[in-house]
Amino acid sequence: MINFKTTNFLSDEAKTIREEVFVQEQKFVNEFDEIDNKAYHIVMYKDDTPIACCRFYKNDKIKDNYAAGRIAVRKEYRGKHLGKAILDEIENEVKRLGGTSISLSAQLRVKKFYELSGYQASGDIYFDEYCEHIHMEKIL
Repeated sequence: MINFKTTNFLSDEAKTIREEVFVQEQKFVNEFDEIDNKAYHIVMYKDDTPIACCRFYKNDKIKDNYAAGRIAVRKEYRGKHLGKAILDEIENEVKRLGGTSISLSAQLRVKKFYELSGYQASGDIYFDEYCEHIHMEKIL
């Protein structure tokens, strides 16, 4: 059974998943930042095992917009449409909080995944942590 837990702090479960995916696998150096202190964090569980996570927070630069990111699925659970499920959960939470759009910085290699979920790319490709990214947004 899949279920979700949303907190207004970085839980140990979310931190562990992000360390596995972004630090150990992808070799990102600056995974944790001050945004973690103001963000909501969602952890996805299969039964009682934490298997995926993300964060989102109010974007003060755009009215009713939330920024989402750090979407991570543990390696052994990839390819099972869990990324889409956690993206849907972010959208539900943002709507619940009164948000009308979501912005994110997508790794270029997963741009198609976000496009299939209704996100549109804009702007130029840029590097973040030695990895190509592009800005994407979806109106809810």
